[in-house]
Amino acid sequence: MASPDVVETHRDARELERPPLVVREPLERFLDVHGIGSGPVEVERIGEGHSNVTYLVRRGDARVVLRRPPRPPLPPSAHDVLREARLLRALERTPVRAPRVLATCDDESVLGAPFYLMNELHGSVVTTDIPEPLDNPKGRRRISEEVVDALVELHEVDWRACGLENYGKPSGYLERQLRRFAGLWEHNKTREVPVVEEVGEWLRRNVPESPPSTIVHGDYRLGNVMVASEPPARVIAIFDWELSTIGDPLADVGYLTVTWAEADDPADISFYRLSAATRREGFLTRDQLVARYEARSGRPVSGLGWYQALALWKAAVFMEGNYKRFTAGATDDPYLALFDEGVPALARKARAVALGE
Repeated sequence: MASPDVVETHRDARELERPPLVVREPLERFLDVHGIGSGPVEVERIGEGHSNVTYLVRRGDARVVLRRPPRPPLPPSAHDVLREARLLRALERTPVRAPRVLATCDDESVLGAPFYLMNELHGSVVTTDIPEPLDNPKGRRRISEEVVDALVELHEVDWRACGLENYGKPSGYLERQLRRFAGLWEHNKTREVPVVEEVGEWLRRNVPESPPSTIVHGDYRLGNVMVASEPPARVIAIFDWELSTIGDPLADVGYLTVTWAEADDPADISFYRLSAATRREGFLTRDQLVARYEARSGRPVSGLGWYQALALWKAAVFMEGNYKRFTAGATDDPYLALFDEGVPALARKARAVALGE
């Protein structure tokens, strides 16, 4: 029997080959406890994420967004949605543009995994298409500027004052990232890919000295922000905080720039497909993104190639985990099948960036 993502009851779920992602009846009871809507629940998968899962939940006049991990098997310490929720609640008292958490659930008997609910926001996530009122050189440039400015706002937050002292260790971030992702590679890998280990070793030999620590998003790119659909162009929310921690802010700058396509970039690099729209006239170049970040943050950006190589290497490791879930039959997302070749390609790009090729 096939395994649908959404079922009515736990009894229905037990009859399936794989666990569902949403079970309506216990979710309705949870919503009752928190005073969210009334009547039957309707759910719709939203977003283009291939890691944690996001649903729009409609119940009467209420509309909320549910976020939960994917089906197992999951790597250790990955997909911790309650940790995301903790950060979002801490950010509510800051200028950071983020959704508001409405409720959290650590009782896995409800949906089979922890989850949280957040408010629904209205706008557009730009990857290949741009809202028509913003699709002009002025609008595209302003989207670029807003993406940088929203990141600067995040890096300016006093994370200690927000109660995030133990959210991450303020020193040794880069070394911990290297250790963590080397361990994840051993857990995730489905085959031998020597270039992944080669890049990891290069990164370990060339670790730069970090500036003072900030909140780090960990997956900051154009496709993880929402922009208002009407002018003036502005970022209204940052999403997908799964990899966030306290650490080196230049890691976010490195990741943003390697996922930001320019007009003459090759089409076969999967990262450039994450923001294909930025090839169009008006969008800032990668160098201009860095210059604006430096000017707005007052933080010098040097040795960015190391951070860009780190971002590509981490992506290769992380996507191997998602590819592993695909090969194990835990997901039928066709995008993940591409990482049979995509993971080695990301690692080769990381090597080229590291060596300045």
